[in-house]
Amino acid sequence: MASPDAFVIIHNMMYRIVRGLEIGILLLISAAIFTYSNPPLTDQIEKVRAHTRDLEFNYITWTANATLLKIRAASIGLPHTLDREAQKQAVMEYLRATQSVLEKEYALKQVYSDAAITDKEAASMALRAELNTLYERQHELAPLAEAVLQEQISQILAELNLSVFNQPVPNVLYHATPLPYALIVSPRDRIEQVANISIHTEITIDQQATLETAVDENLNTSSLVVPIGGVGVYPTMVMRSTDLSWILNTIAHEWTHNYLTLRPLGFLYTKTPELRTINETTASIAGDEIGMLALERFYPELVTASHPTVGLISAPLDHPEPGDFLRPPFDYRAEMNETRTTVDALLKDGKIEEAEAYMEARRLVFLKNGYLLRKINQAFFAFFGAYADSPGGAAGEDPVGPAVRELRAQSDSLADFINTISWVNDFSDLQKLVDE
Repeated sequence: MASPDAFVIIHNMMYRIVRGLEIGILLLISAAIFTYSNPPLTDQIEKVRAHTRDLEFNYITWTANATLLKIRAASIGLPHTLDREAQKQAVMEYLRATQSVLEKEYALKQVYSDAAITDKEAASMALRAELNTLYERQHELAPLAEAVLQEQISQILAELNLSVFNQPVPNVLYHATPLPYALIVSPRDRIEQVANISIHTEITIDQQATLETAVDENLNTSSLVVPIGGVGVYPTMVMRSTDLSWILNTIAHEWTHNYLTLRPLGFLYTKTPELRTINETTASIAGDEIGMLALERFYPELVTASHPTVGLISAPLDHPEPGDFLRPPFDYRAEMNETRTTVDALLKDGKIEEAEAYMEARRLVFLKNGYLLRKINQAFFAFFGAYADSPGGAAGEDPVGPAVRELRAQSDSLADFINTISWVNDFSDLQKLVDE
């Protein structure tokens, strides 16, 4: 029988092997990501970038800084120096600090948007000083809180057999940060994402509108600048939030993208619209399942209080019109599904102007019911339609999402589902798997 020391030696050896494999994988992930960000000069994306070069987000700098933070956290053994209760307290304290930061940032935006305030710098001096103090506190708490959440997701992945020697590959690493926006570009005659350019975090609404107009007038396209919740770089980027259920889901969602990157499904992400939808729907399904298991395991007291997040769509208006309570409830997903289906039919018949007029009319319907959508256009559906983990919504009658959901229903486990779908090269592969 082997001695305890022998088990320790074997464990450490296997850990080093896994970490060595991970380093190689990370280099390939980074190479893939930065290759996508530098398309050929003849590519349609390069024509769009003629309008975005001065506005684009710098991923290289961000990734270097985030990696340094993770190395520092690992060097002091976070989070393994704390017991389970202390880890939970660290996460909750970080969420409270984040809530304070978000509230003060909103107050600062109100100052700068108030036309009655002439000297905005003087008016916001005390608020900015308070924000700087809060930023320092948040930065102190973030490494530990993020390390705790990374470890919790890692434990769930190991239990789901999505690991090697109980270590996820790649390792779960994320950093909460103000996220870039994404400029989405679609042709006008069909719904298809032909460009997705990351724009810096400080772009204003006016600048977004100006950029969209410039791109559309020069390229005869439909474009839209959208906020995003996460990015699958490494470490992954996750939007700052105080919704722990959403945070856990998003950490797992972005890790799933990293996991798929060195498999055909992930490597071919940009090849076709169908493969992008398969990717995003798979990551959404996996993220929701893994995130819920983590919430139930480590924060069971929050499960009954958790609620489905609306995501990037705003909440209904605070002051409904008279008689609103007498109307039937507005079903966002059903109404958006109807909109997408109608638009697809109009575009199929070549009725581009009619489709665009219809989308604007429908936007006003959503606005009246409390959904503050700045635009509904072809780019809107090209982006949001790829997230088809639930029936209805912006995907319309696209058969890709239902096929992914059907394969998950047929699979014995989440690991079986992910490892099977990860080798899909095109939509026909998926259809064959579903029909088996």
